[in-house]
Amino acid sequence: MNYWLVKSEPEAYSWDDLVKKGVDRWDGVRNYQARNNLKEMKVGDQVLFYHSVKEKSVVGIAEVVKAHYPDPTTDDDRWVVVDLKPYRALSKPVSLDQIKADDRLANLPLIKQSRLSVMPIDHDSFGIILSLAE
Repeated sequence: MNYWLVKSEPEAYSWDDLVKKGVDRWDGVRNYQARNNLKEMKVGDQVLFYHSVKEKSVVGIAEVVKAHYPDPTTDDDRWVVVDLKPYRALSKPVSLDQIKADDRLANLPLIKQSRLSVMPIDHDSFGIILSLAE
């Protein structure tokens, strides 16, 4: 199993939106590196759901339920989507400040490549972030 983090502005698409849908596609990605990360996602992979802009915090865990396929929101075949379903909300959000303050997370793409919307997370970092939510 692999681990990922996806970012969304909660005003555009929030954790609650995913929960209401039950299963939804992660679409609209128009960055090549983020697209390549989507292509690496496999069914069963765990995904941290991050609210960007104002909240700047990890709020939930989703699961990949369908591997990449063409993005139906565009005719351009370079872009792909995956389907996600909510796994569980975190007991409390983990803020970007908390993540930055933890030296064990210093190399996290969320810090190093802050504009990337889909990024890999190593197993240890995934566990550290979950422990910060407890």
